[in-house]
Amino acid sequence: MSTNPTTLANAEWFKSSHSGTNGSCVEAAILPAIVGTRDSKLDRSPVLTFGHDQFRAFIAGVHQG
Repeated sequence: MSTNPTTLANAEWFKSSHSGTNGSCVEAAILPAIVGTRDSKLDRSPVLTFGHDQFRAFIAGVHQG
C-alpha cells in the first residue's frame, strides 16, 4: 500500500506497550487511511503500511500465537 511520504513524516509514532527494554521495538502510527509500522532503532527506518483491516488481522494473529 503506498502513501504520501509527507503524511508519514507528520505522523505521531508510538511504541507497543509490550515492547521490552532491549531496544527491539516496533513503532506504529495510526493514520486516517493506513497504519504505518517501523523499526524504532532506526531514525529513518523504512515504513511498512497496512490498511486498518489488515492491521487488525495481524494483531489478532499475534494474540492467537
